[in-house]
Amino acid sequence: MSKSEVVELPVLDAGTVVPCCPPITAGELSQDNAEKMALMFKALSDPVRLRLFSKIASNPGGEACVCDISDVGVSQPTVSHHLKKLREAGLLTSERRGTWVYYQVAPSVVATMSAMLDLGLDTGELAYSTVANSPGYRTR
Repeated sequence: MSKSEVVELPVLDAGTVVPCCPPITAGELSQDNAEKMALMFKALSDPVRLRLFSKIASNPGGEACVCDISDVGVSQPTVSHHLKKLREAGLLTSERRGTWVYYQVAPSVVATMSAMLDLGLDTGELAYSTVANSPGYRTR
């Protein structure tokens, strides 16, 4: 039979405890903002839509003619479908000029999404490589 000994542990004061990691985001999202952000990220979850958005966002002024961005490996009607989904999600606006339609990244979209994803990482490549190399990461 062994004897047990009671050990007194110090009680930590919540005001003096330093967390091991800073919070990931500045604050939690409201229901309305969460739904809007989910719609945006869902629209970008398709690789073709992500490429189209990237092509538009990387053009000067965040604007591009549909004739300049349609080379994404799908038919023109499919490109139009994907651009419509991006517009419906609030990521893009469009304007007809003559026979061409010009798409623009909606004002403040990049800043809003960037703020939401700001985890203190330097680049998207770093973020991707961190996720892709993590245990349990799977591609389809």
